[in-house]
Amino acid sequence: MNAVDTNILFYAHDPRDPLKRQVADRLIASLSEGVLLWQVSCEFLYASRKLAVHGFDPSAAFRFIDALRRSWATSLPDWDTLQDVERLRTRYSIQFWDALLLASCRAAGVNRLYSEDFGNPAPRVEDVEIVNPFTP
Repeated sequence: MNAVDTNILFYAHDPRDPLKRQVADRLIASLSEGVLLWQVSCEFLYASRKLAVHGFDPSAAFRFIDALRRSWATSLPDWDTLQDVERLRTRYSIQFWDALLLASCRAAGVNRLYSEDFGNPAPRVEDVEIVNPFTP
């Protein structure tokens, strides 16, 4: 199973970087076994407000998330996931929100997370491979 970080969804709608937009669009369209994580949905809905000056309004953001929700599996965090967050945060010295993202991936059976936020080359954290789709 595959998941994307918020930045991938954001770039798919950001006209300021046409190359990243194209890569993000293609990636999202190609993920037949995608999982939409609750955290990513919420972060995207919040962050996409910055795109309003480019014509992407909040209702468009909700429609986009709703379309993904209908074509991908969805995953909501639970208390076991929160316990895993603290373990991952401590063990790998990562920020809380990154640990929550990875714990949510693990709980949903995601083995590949697409993100540009984990460095180059992106690491593997336990059973989750992190892939930066913007690196050649």
